[in-house]
Amino acid sequence: MTTATEGTAISPELAARAEREDLLTLGVEEEYLLVDAVEPHAVEAVEKVFAEAPGELRDVVQHEYQRSQIEVAGPPQLELDDLAAALRRLRAGVADAAGRAGARLLAVGTGPAAGPCIRIVDDPRYHRMREHFGDLSPGQGMCGTHVHVSIPDPETGVLVLNHLRPWLPVLQAATANSPLFAGRETGYASWRSMMWERWPTVGPTPYLRSHEHYLTLVADLQQSGAMLDEAMLYWYARLSAHYPTVEIRMGDVMPTTDDAVLLAALTRALVATLLHEVRAGVEAPDVPHPLLMAAHWRAAHDGLEGLNIDMATRQPRPAWRLLRQLFDYVRPELDRHGDLATVTLLMGRLREHGTGAARQRALLARGGSVADVVTWLAAATRGEDATLSI
Repeated sequence: MTTATEGTAISPELAARAEREDLLTLGVEEEYLLVDAVEPHAVEAVEKVFAEAPGELRDVVQHEYQRSQIEVAGPPQLELDDLAAALRRLRAGVADAAGRAGARLLAVGTGPAAGPCIRIVDDPRYHRMREHFGDLSPGQGMCGTHVHVSIPDPETGVLVLNHLRPWLPVLQAATANSPLFAGRETGYASWRSMMWERWPTVGPTPYLRSHEHYLTLVADLQQSGAMLDEAMLYWYARLSAHYPTVEIRMGDVMPTTDDAVLLAALTRALVATLLHEVRAGVEAPDVPHPLLMAAHWRAAHDGLEGLNIDMATRQPRPAWRLLRQLFDYVRPELDRHGDLATVTLLMGRLREHGTGAARQRALLARGGSVADVVTWLAAATRGEDATLSI
């Protein structure tokens, strides 16, 4: 639901360097939950947080659907260090503003604690959505991560979307960060994923014949009433409506900046690798939609600590092994973009600490409460305590 602003537009200098060196730019949007400063439940604090936000954040902070949510969109980057620094600044700045507004900022897929019903933001578009689609977003808010990677043109972007389809379930598994909802264990590593699927246009990207086919499907979906505008195209990967990018958007928001940077780097390397396939004329595998749905369900249920589906063999395999397979596949592009050392380090940390879902469950298994989980999430979001391990 973010729109292009001055703060998130690519600079001419960065664009020129990317073209000169044949590198892909990278951008990340994150949605966060606002909870009470003392109690663990979500609060309708977004307007107060906006009022407390410093001027330098105004171009990159956005409303989301509910009043307990806030979204940030950092500027595109080429260097992972710059991306990490930008995310840390944004998280710290919004967390400080939330503190002044009597709230805490959580990078979590949905509300872990029980609490009052949260109203939608007072915006005409959101009111139209609520009137048209009814109560598809109950609870305290659903928060995800969106990764933007530059593409040369929309036609090429559509072919990249086809090639991305088999890889997205394992990336989704790595983002799992919402095992708790309304004070209870859901049995899913990403309960946000299950809630999110109730919207009519959420799901794997269909196999696309061309950019014209893409545009026709978008127009047909709007005509059907399944979405009100192009921004409601909630496929797990799509062409951005505002930037020359593909946007990968199936994952929970993750608890730490390290988690977000790892996802972004793997995603960029994957898109870069798939661009070589496209340019070589390699046809994307037309994975059956029901199999993709099963793999995404498995990602939501198991996270990275369980199983997922190997699309080559169609057999269940440990999800971590599939993520390692993806890492090996994109390793040359990680190296070419200068990301290999950082990603190797962050993969090791993810293996040691587990996903956000695994870390939350580990805290509960040690006798912690839902309130303790919320306290840890607030600290991890700010970068103050990311060391909890499974």
